[in-house]
Amino acid sequence: MRGLLLVLFMLPMVAQAAGGAWSATANGPLLANRGSWQRAQPLTPPADVGGEVSIINWRYELSRPAPSGLEVRLCGEQRCTTLEGASGTTRGLAHLNAGETLHMVFGFAGSGALPPGLRVVSSEVMVNYQ
Repeated sequence: MRGLLLVLFMLPMVAQAAGGAWSATANGPLLANRGSWQRAQPLTPPADVGGEVSIINWRYELSRPAPSGLEVRLCGEQRCTTLEGASGTTRGLAHLNAGETLHMVFGFAGSGALPPGLRVVSSEVMVNYQ
């Protein structure tokens, strides 16, 4: 009986520490000009997510190799983190509300046109939270 009471007492703490994860995929924008930022479609969490972000895995794919000067950011409502490369892991949005919608934002330094047909084929995140 005592063991059962201990398990029942610990259950809420185990559930809270366990956390979870959600993933989302979105299509991206056409990238036509340097010197401007283009936001991909929203990466939206399920409605019942609670807690804080601990780590995010990301991946994006372009329709062709990226010209020089590509800058990519992963953003919540109030804060962004810079992403290095087409895939990876970041703690740059740690402690963000895990139920917040995210966006990838793509830009190129400088001015002038980019190669025709350059677009973001997909952007994906896997958000781990506690």
